Amino acid sequence: MKTTAVRLYGKKDLRLETFELPAIKDDEILAKIVCDSLCMSSYKAAIQGADHKRVPDDVDKNPIIIGHEFAGELIEVGSKWAHKFKAGEKFSIQPAMNYEGGPVGILSAPGYSYAYIGGDATYVIIPNEVMEQNCLLSYKGAGFYPASLSEPLSCVIGAMHANYHTTPGSYVHKMEIVDKGKMAILAGVGPMGLAAINYVLHREDRKPSLLVVTDIDQARLDRAARLYTPEFAASRGIKLVYVNTAALPDPVAGLKELSSGEGYDDVFVFAPVRSVIEQADAILAFDGCLNFFAGPSDPKFSAMMNFYNVHYAYTHVVGTSGGNTDDMIEALELMGRGMDPAGLITHIGGLNAVIEATLNLPSIPGGKKLIYNHIDLPLTPISDFARLGESNPVFRKLAEICEKNRGLWSIEAENYLLENCASHPKK
Repeated sequence: MKTTAVRLYGKKDLRLETFELPAIKDDEILAKIVCDSLCMSSYKAAIQGADHKRVPDDVDKNPIIIGHEFAGELIEVGSKWAHKFKAGEKFSIQPAMNYEGGPVGILSAPGYSYAYIGGDATYVIIPNEVMEQNCLLSYKGAGFYPASLSEPLSCVIGAMHANYHTTPGSYVHKMEIVDKGKMAILAGVGPMGLAAINYVLHREDRKPSLLVVTDIDQARLDRAARLYTPEFAASRGIKLVYVNTAALPDPVAGLKELSSGEGYDDVFVFAPVRSVIEQADAILAFDGCLNFFAGPSDPKFSAMMNFYNVHYAYTHVVGTSGGNTDDMIEALELMGRGMDPAGLITHIGGLNAVIEATLNLPSIPGGKKLIYNHIDLPLTPISDFARLGESNPVFRKLAEICEKNRGLWSIEAENYLLENCASHPKK
């Protein structure tokens, strides 16, 4: 059968193409992709081409399908996996497989390395290694976009689990954030920062007593405060404070004052900015852990760190990239229980919007750009729905649906879009 997909051929060379998929083997699965959330990592792959560690060297001759934050429906299951998966099931995929036999070795991943699987396609073939690595994950919740956003949520879940602390006199690392400790999320109201806030506020097993979220964009801070309110946080036993550090004469002093002068047990950095990293280092408490979450594009990127405190104050630094399968399962379970990631989404588009959006992702304001693969639609801010609805009845209805959901995307909006705007025929 045919698929339509965005394929990478080299640096800044993305092409929307329709081509024939081979018949699936007994150990493969044919799947329909319903939606894919665009990720900055796809931008990096598109910019770097074959220089990217996950992209094959021969991508110019054997292009790969981009996109790795996707969800959909299984269409046809090979006999090897018929005991575990059934046609019609909804799914998401953990792309960080750690599989040595892939096109680029252990770093191989759907969305970076494969000719027939990636999030920006109408139909894909899921290869055997995805199932062998337990990376094909069932989703039993409502809709599709929550499952698509489970991948970015798994990244922040993994970051929380990766932090560690010690006890003076012992060198045994205690993994995890400090329960009832003090946490700061710096540059924290972009898409991934919002995912982290959402997770912290909904987590059941442990949570900080104080969560301080910073940024230098007041409009984004105000939006985050409307989505994830201090009042809701208080009901969860968390004091949540949003801070515009651009308005502070001395950001380090101001942030330390909020922690009663003690500093923060867990500090997460969500922007690859030297000054933000150095600010994070300066506000760490004794035995504090700095998690550098935001991966830079510059391989020589660096920042100053106080190594006196590394030695005498037991401060630590970790970096995390992606989540593992357990993190993804935790994310899907949270979504299945009703945790809604809609606050991350600010734009909706069709498969025809992927190339331009991906190549310009850093310069497009807002949060997550959600692509519906069987629809032709320019990348459109949700905030523009009402204006567009003055002349377009579909946008008028979508605006009405979003308005009653605090201006956010929703399962109802998704269902309406899929029912009224499908452009690619089913198999």
